[in-house]
Amino acid sequence: MIVDEKRILDLIKRGEGISLEFKSSCRQINRDVYETICAFLNRNGGTLLLGVRDSGEIVGVEAEAVEGIKKDFVNTVNNPQKLNPPAYLSIDEVSLQGKTLLHVYVPESSQVHRCNGRIYDRNEDGDLDITDQTPQVARLYQRKQSTYTENTVYPHIGLQDLRKDLIERCRKMAAAWTAGHPWSQMDDAELVQSAQLMQTDPQTLQRGVTLAGVLLLGGDNLILSTLPHHRTDLILRKVNLDRYDDRDLVRTNLIDSYDRIIAFVQKNLPDPFYLEGVERISVRDTIFREVASNILIHREYTSAFPAKLIIEYGRVRTENASRAHGFGLLDPSSFSPYPKNPVIGAFFREIHRADELGSGMRRMLRYGKTYGGADPEMIEGDIFRIVVSVPEFSGIAHREFYSEAAGTQSAPSRHPVGIQSAPSQAQYKILVYCLEERSFSELLGLSGRKDRTKFRRQVLTPMLDARWLERTIPDKPTSRQQKYRLTEAGKALLKNLENGQGTEA
Repeated sequence: MIVDEKRILDLIKRGEGISLEFKSSCRQINRDVYETICAFLNRNGGTLLLGVRDSGEIVGVEAEAVEGIKKDFVNTVNNPQKLNPPAYLSIDEVSLQGKTLLHVYVPESSQVHRCNGRIYDRNEDGDLDITDQTPQVARLYQRKQSTYTENTVYPHIGLQDLRKDLIERCRKMAAAWTAGHPWSQMDDAELVQSAQLMQTDPQTLQRGVTLAGVLLLGGDNLILSTLPHHRTDLILRKVNLDRYDDRDLVRTNLIDSYDRIIAFVQKNLPDPFYLEGVERISVRDTIFREVASNILIHREYTSAFPAKLIIEYGRVRTENASRAHGFGLLDPSSFSPYPKNPVIGAFFREIHRADELGSGMRRMLRYGKTYGGADPEMIEGDIFRIVVSVPEFSGIAHREFYSEAAGTQSAPSRHPVGIQSAPSQAQYKILVYCLEERSFSELLGLSGRKDRTKFRRQVLTPMLDARWLERTIPDKPTSRQQKYRLTEAGKALLKNLENGQGTEA
């Protein structure tokens, strides 16, 4: 998680409160840190800063103690003997005024947590032990149950009803991203319990798998019998505006749903070449990774309103039911992220399908204008909406795409034809390769593709149309002796790319 230093300074100036706590922890972590973590989880979440005194004085954490404190923290919040249920939280270093601080963001949990067997709540004065205050504990459970429908308990559904193969897949995904991940040492029952997918109803005292557990790890029949209206509608609508050009109706678990959303986006949206420093990144996948996780994590699943992702000309828009905490266009400089389904969100973060709360949205905003030429819009309400501008296909490839989709010989006149401004990764390889004359077969082999028609339409023709490449026998395009070489424009583009320029911005 990237922590903004200016934001940390602003927090320190604001001073401690119901959602902000300072601890000095110069050499070792204060023991009452975990009571604060527990209280934040049980109330509205909050931020913990280590290396700051209660007065706001920045004292810093001693350099030689940083790694030990971070290790102690991670081990403790993952230990159900200390914090139950465990909380998978990250602790990040921040350099401020020449000193090292440690920053922990704690989202509100949909569970009631205990620290050393005690229940803590939070108010302006700090952490309160309410374990023996029966009315307060009862209100806390009731608030969690009524606010987060993902915690709905189904006593007739047990571990045996969940997909063992999916549990194992998620275990491997978590271990692949985090060495020594706690899930790798747990059996299925322990993993499901650790992920808070098996709970006891506070009113009936019956135990069973929760709605979150069904949605994440259930089979399709179980999901649809529990939540018949569950679906995510993926639609491509550019040529046939009355219906659609492509569609995928997704009615499966949230893990596979995420994969199908990403696959649909990759199939139907371009991925222009983009360099960040010397590293090539996919701005398309970076943006829509957040869009996909948002559709699945921040949805009110008790609503029958179907979630949608619709790819239109020049933009993608999404809609999903929400339990609004505000209305209107979100201001990225001031919005406060609110976890709609904390259990599902935490599970997605463990398998690396989502970022820390708020950071993924900031990344989407960071790259949105680079990708589509305009900042993404997020509109809060009972229906949460995202609008992302996207680039369009270029030149002949653009026309062929629409002709193929429409089943006609020419593109609809309402669609403008643009010129591609930056190469894809495959096209970049060809630019380098075509410093010498190359045949079609050589270029096809370089790309690693087998479908000649798609290679010509998606890779080669747009390069000719953009005048980066030219034929050596221009009057006989289908000649068996035909080869391809860089134009002067192509050479200039390649030079700019190698200097870190010429990418879409």
